[in-house]
Amino acid sequence: MRRFLVGAIALLGVGGVAAYQYQATLFPWMRGVGGVAARLQDTLLPWFGGTPDRDVIVVSGNIEAHESILSFKGVQSRIVELPFDEGRTVKAGTVIARVDDSDYRQQVVIAEAALDERNRQLDVAEQNVDATRRTVVSDEAEVTLRELEFDRAQTLLTKGAGTTDARDVAETALKQAHAALERDKALEAAADRSVALAIAAIETAKANLGLAKITLGYTTLVAPFDGVILVRQAELGEVVSPGAAIVTLADIDHVWLRAYINETDIGKVRLGEAATVTTDSFPGKDYPGRISFISEQAEFTPKSVETHAERVTLVYRIRIDIDNPTHELVPGLPADARIAVRPPGQS
Repeated sequence: MRRFLVGAIALLGVGGVAAYQYQATLFPWMRGVGGVAARLQDTLLPWFGGTPDRDVIVVSGNIEAHESILSFKGVQSRIVELPFDEGRTVKAGTVIARVDDSDYRQQVVIAEAALDERNRQLDVAEQNVDATRRTVVSDEAEVTLRELEFDRAQTLLTKGAGTTDARDVAETALKQAHAALERDKALEAAADRSVALAIAAIETAKANLGLAKITLGYTTLVAPFDGVILVRQAELGEVVSPGAAIVTLADIDHVWLRAYINETDIGKVRLGEAATVTTDSFPGKDYPGRISFISEQAEFTPKSVETHAERVTLVYRIRIDIDNPTHELVPGLPADARIAVRPPGQS
């Protein structure tokens, strides 16, 4: 009997040691399952010789990043340059892809020729204005002369030294001079309008040239920011249409963790609060983060959680921003975050 008691005590001791050692492996794995696992941990942890941590909230989720689907705007042509494969890091302004631009270069040439033609038309219109103005000056001098002749003829007729015929001839010549002056003034105004039209045509030609150059620029696709090419949707030699996806670029300098927090714990966290992010890929390394978003509306636990009990649990989506200068955190990577508990009502 004594040997039996000694053996039982030894067996319990070995079991306790083993349970204590395995809790470090068991519960971090369960932590990612959700609120039920956390509650299960709090219930069972004392049986393994530990106590639940009431000072922090642990949430799990996946790393996400800003993603931009890059495409050509306003051009349809064949891809002649596509230098990067998926996973390559690129700097802002790096050429991601280029299409055959021969058609669009020709459009620029045509637009430049049209602008040159409009400039020549302006020169002709300005010359016409100069000519009509000179004619008007001549007409004004002619009117002045005819007025003098008419006044002389009228004076002579009044004194009895002239004839009615001479006075009528002078009057007719004066009327003809006035008519010529009015006609040439109208021609001058028309010439001025021609100049205005030529100037407007030049502005239109300039705008067309500018548009042609802009469209030519669309044949080159550049990275709008530093990032990593996640997906390459096109291939070299492929004819692409405007808006067709070429590559998906992600900004991994600044990533975030999308996670969900139980409704009962939402009052314990605040916007701007610090969080510590960890991953299984880099054990022992902490990444400082900060809560940048807390959803205003509760939702059911995401469907990726397969247990019915978790699906009907209300949770709030949160976002934790993380600086990622080493690019160790990549989109899709599972990660955990520890958030210090803030008593309800504390600001």
